[in-house]
Amino acid sequence: MKIGYLGPKATFTDFAARQLFSDAERTPYVSIPECMDAAAAGEIDAAIVPLENSIEGSVNITIDYLVHESELVIAGEAVVPIRQHLLVHKANIDQWNKAELIYSHPHALAQCHKFLHKEFKGTPLENMASTAAAANYVKDHPEMNIAAIANGLAAEEYELAMVKENIHDYSYNHTVFAILAKEGHTISLKPSDDYKTTLMITLPSDQAGALHQVLSAFSWRKLNLSKIESRPMKTGLGKYFFIIDINLKMDEVLIPGAIAELEALGCSVKLLGSYTSHRI
Repeated sequence: MKIGYLGPKATFTDFAARQLFSDAERTPYVSIPECMDAAAAGEIDAAIVPLENSIEGSVNITIDYLVHESELVIAGEAVVPIRQHLLVHKANIDQWNKAELIYSHPHALAQCHKFLHKEFKGTPLENMASTAAAANYVKDHPEMNIAAIANGLAAEEYELAMVKENIHDYSYNHTVFAILAKEGHTISLKPSDDYKTTLMITLPSDQAGALHQVLSAFSWRKLNLSKIESRPMKTGLGKYFFIIDINLKMDEVLIPGAIAELEALGCSVKLLGSYTSHRI
């Protein structure tokens, strides 16, 4: 099996890929769209990309590209704990607390705001494309007294010293990674008792109470919704679609019945996937 992921090596996405597909051939891609395009073109069997973070919220580029640009479906998801550490080159381990620049992905820097404010107040922060890219940059510049915020896999991959562990502000920091594949393409995952079905719903225009009617279609069937989120249609102001997660595998009665009711109300409904959820 060939798996693509948002690279470079030792990103959190790489960590998820290694845990889910330890025996697969894994290929890093420089961006989320490039990774998804490779899956759509059949170059890889599945793409693993970040979908949502418990602190920073949804990864909009993943959702928008999935809805507007791609014909892929969600074949599974992995919930990964995010543990951020302060890494320095081993040549600078004795002066880590005097680092002149700290590099990381913007989300990682935001997730470690309290630590940085306390320990490195006034120290410039530099945005990088990923936490792994930050770690690689520190590795390549031993002559500079700089640090990176990244995970333990990056410390191992780029041979850096982990001088401060678990520097993130919140203990419950998790990211959901989506496993995306072409419709009908079978992806082998470990069994799980947790299922989700994700729908994209577009409401009829200028119909009062339409969202209430949509939610009622799920409510009276006792279908538990774990997420409802709006995103712009990109066709004009005030035009949105909704992403809804149902905590149930696609069945033969309840979810199809809800979809039929929504379509009868004038809504457009697209199934984005019915899949297992895995905690790593």
